[in-house]
Amino acid sequence: MSENQNELTIENSAVVLIDHQPAIALVTAPPSQTELVNNVAGLARTAKILGVPTVLTTVGATGGALDDPIFKEISEAFPDVKPIDRVTTNAWSHPDVRAAVEATGRRKLVMAGLSTDVCLAQAVLGALKDGYEVYFVSDCSAGVTPEAHEDAKTRLTMAGARPINWTALLSEWTPGITSPERIALTDVLTRHGGAAALWTNYVLAQASDGR
Repeated sequence: MSENQNELTIENSAVVLIDHQPAIALVTAPPSQTELVNNVAGLARTAKILGVPTVLTTVGATGGALDDPIFKEISEAFPDVKPIDRVTTNAWSHPDVRAAVEATGRRKLVMAGLSTDVCLAQAVLGALKDGYEVYFVSDCSAGVTPEAHEDAKTRLTMAGARPINWTALLSEWTPGITSPERIALTDVLTRHGGAAALWTNYVLAQASDGR
């Protein structure tokens, strides 16, 4: 496969966000829930601004004793996209999820979810089996323990999926740092970009100073 075929572009990608819900996040073990929510917000806003088709899923969000809706950072980015709710850990087994992905017309899927070792892993493996090329966003996902997260990353990589982080994905979608697409993401980077935010703020300060 050529290097060009391995590229992720705005035109060839679709995003699938799996079960980013408060109660589930509380029983996973990312570096911190704050960092997880920040990264997911950055990814969601980036996909929305760039117009990358995005499918949202939840598990048991309603109908039980307590509601567990999708992160508000995601619903605010995609107010018109209704998450597909289900009662199975395998989102890919839900016909509405597969239909929504098929409707995008994209064969490269960017997937992130909670937890890495259960719901994300099952969805990624299902998509790979059906012939999709899958990239999983490791810093927008979390396992039930750090070890479970690492085990899942290894398993998914061995199965043929490719790991990526959300700021690397943003850069691959918008490699031209002076392009209109990258400029449109300035606010996303300054709010959610971590070290990238520091650099962005530094460059903006020089620009505003006329340097």
